[in-house]
Amino acid sequence: MMTGTLGRLLGHGITVAIALVAVPTGALAQFGGSLFGGTQQLAPPTPPGSIPNVPPSGPPVRLAPPPALQHHPAPSGQNGPQVPAGQAMLALAARFGRDNAQQITNGLIWRIYPARPESMRAPRPIKEDKTAAPVFTLPPGEYVVHVSFGLASSMKTVSLRSELTREVFELPAGGIRLEGRVGDSRIPNNQIWFEIYRGSQFDTGERSPVATKVAPGDVVVLPEGTYYVVSNYGDSNAVVRSDIRVQTAKLTDVVISHRAAAITLKLVTGHGGEALANTEWTVLTPGGDVIKETTGAFPRVVLAEGEYRAIARNEGKTFERGFTVTTGVDSEIEVLTR
Repeated sequence: MMTGTLGRLLGHGITVAIALVAVPTGALAQFGGSLFGGTQQLAPPTPPGSIPNVPPSGPPVRLAPPPALQHHPAPSGQNGPQVPAGQAMLALAARFGRDNAQQITNGLIWRIYPARPESMRAPRPIKEDKTAAPVFTLPPGEYVVHVSFGLASSMKTVSLRSELTREVFELPAGGIRLEGRVGDSRIPNNQIWFEIYRGSQFDTGERSPVATKVAPGDVVVLPEGTYYVVSNYGDSNAVVRSDIRVQTAKLTDVVISHRAAAITLKLVTGHGGEALANTEWTVLTPGGDVIKETTGAFPRVVLAEGEYRAIARNEGKTFERGFTVTTGVDSEIEVLTR
């Protein structure tokens, strides 16, 4: 569970197993359940006048700790700062959307560009800030303002005069935080990683991931919409694809269940014997598809539940054995040299 401000604001939950079941879980009820909060538990499925080349905000994920969202009203026009003579001032803020006045108070990157660049090359920002509600002092004129929040962004042209101008940007974005499990056991962070794609896994056409190498516990901020997650447990065939829904101003904890186990392969001269070094291994399906090739005395391979055949080659000789992988049952598979 989360603690502090984030925990108070993001604690309201949705649990999704095979059927979708809404389960209120925390203090978010006072905000009507509209802020980051929720859990999706996913079992394996059965069968983006603009500014070009806006520089990225850095890695779009790994907001650790996640952005601390607080309930602040959007800035008003009262009690504004004094505008220097011959200058203009621009006060900025961002919120989740027209229907959600929640101000975003962390994780923002603001960039100011000239509206009419002096060269044909991609313009560089003339001002940049990472605070929640910056105030810029600029000569009067037109500018392009770009704000990013994780992978969500917004941009607009503003015209500044010798006065204070206030602009509130709307970023309909939410977040997901991922975790993998086998049964009731959490998969260690160094054994699992995730990729996130826009749309559903069942949509046609090739797509590039919007986020790669996402580690468990990373908060990925995305524009509201449908995405699918590819969960990779190990580096063989333990892969699960799951559709998720990112909702504005909600952080959703996604628990992806793998039906897999870790298998250690050993080539031995007798049961319980010492593993032979410099052994080349190939793991096949019953149909002959190669799942994994590796070399070593006792390589560890994560495999999806099912039937396999291990082939070991050592000193010019070949040995093999069939075996079964059962979900959650990590085991050693000995291949005998006789």
